[in-house]
Amino acid sequence: MTDPAEPAPLPDATPAQPVEVVADPDAYRDAVRRIVAGSGPIAVDAERASGFRYSQRAYLIQLFRRGSGTVLLDPIAFDDLSELAEAMRGAEWVLHAASQDLPCLLEVGLVPDRIFDTELGARLLGFERVGLGAVVERLLGLHLAKEHSAADWSTRPLPTPWLVYAALDVELLLDVRDAEEALLVEQDKTEIARQEFESVRTREAKPAPAEPWRRLSGVHAVRGARNLAVARSLWQARDAYARQIDAAPGRLVPDASLVAVARTPPGSKRELAGMRSFSGRASRSEIDRWWAAVEAGLAAEDLPSTRVQSDALPPPRAWSDRNPEADRRLKAARPAVAAIAEAMALPAENLLPPEALRRVAWEPPQPATAEAIAEVLEQHAARPWQVVATAQAIADAFVRAAQAPAETDGSPS
Repeated sequence: MTDPAEPAPLPDATPAQPVEVVADPDAYRDAVRRIVAGSGPIAVDAERASGFRYSQRAYLIQLFRRGSGTVLLDPIAFDDLSELAEAMRGAEWVLHAASQDLPCLLEVGLVPDRIFDTELGARLLGFERVGLGAVVERLLGLHLAKEHSAADWSTRPLPTPWLVYAALDVELLLDVRDAEEALLVEQDKTEIARQEFESVRTREAKPAPAEPWRRLSGVHAVRGARNLAVARSLWQARDAYARQIDAAPGRLVPDASLVAVARTPPGSKRELAGMRSFSGRASRSEIDRWWAAVEAGLAAEDLPSTRVQSDALPPPRAWSDRNPEADRRLKAARPAVAAIAEAMALPAENLLPPEALRRVAWEPPQPATAEAIAEVLEQHAARPWQVVATAQAIADAFVRAAQAPAETDGSPS
């Protein structure tokens, strides 16, 4: 018997139409005609096979437009999606966590002119939970199952339950968008949202790291240039093989196994094969590959540096020793920014990029006027509304830090 004090369970969301995959030319042309015949924003989502495949390509693209219905498109089946791109041109795209999907959509030639990001909108509205399921529950009163979010979407054929999940990810987005827009108007945040959405849409991809092997989880525990050379060689061998067979590198041999070998390189292929810490589905079947990598690392003449050159700031916990004045400025400015964020019902990290605040605190302009601080914040990707909201408060906090440094000590860093 249900406890009368407990809220009734929410009704499950269900697809508006039967789910079918567009995977042949006739179905594709029909889908394009339907998108053109619809009106208003287009809900867009993409499913990848992260954790299963090497690439981050889209293995399913979902679209929904009022008057068009739902389109579940298999992008692997088509070499050219230019007709679809043209059909979508000029329309607002509605995505949830757009930064995750835009790169793989760009890869197949789908580029939005403007977007509405419902996850970012939820953050700007001060929602504590911003996953699509939580937002749908809050705004639409429906339960949205999310059990297939980590599935291997490169599977063919795609199971029907997965397609139902995929369809619902877009069929509810337009209603979520409309509900969020009304709340953004109510909270006078429409211009804030516009700037944030545009920032996501136009954000350039981060350049590839010069030494991507240094991203091995746990590589900091590898001591000495020779051992680091082994780690580098193993990473390169795994990456090349993963790319060759289109598999997620970590599924072949986990980072922890590569690091274990690099920390204590084995003396023979037999010893490598016998290491209990060297595991993974390709650890034994490709033992010749891995042993060749170990030998290459041990014989390498171009040893990697044991100290990485970086322009990254030290962690704030080290500031009191490394740069006490900057530490006092940061400790004075953080609560000032947090107070503005609270007054605006925003997470502090959405009010101002934390890196921008750290940069201006570490090396402020001289003199540190609000105008000069604004210029520095802009250089570190702060949007105009963020600069207007925070520059004066930061300048005032820096003055307080200089005049009464003892009063700013004790704030968490």
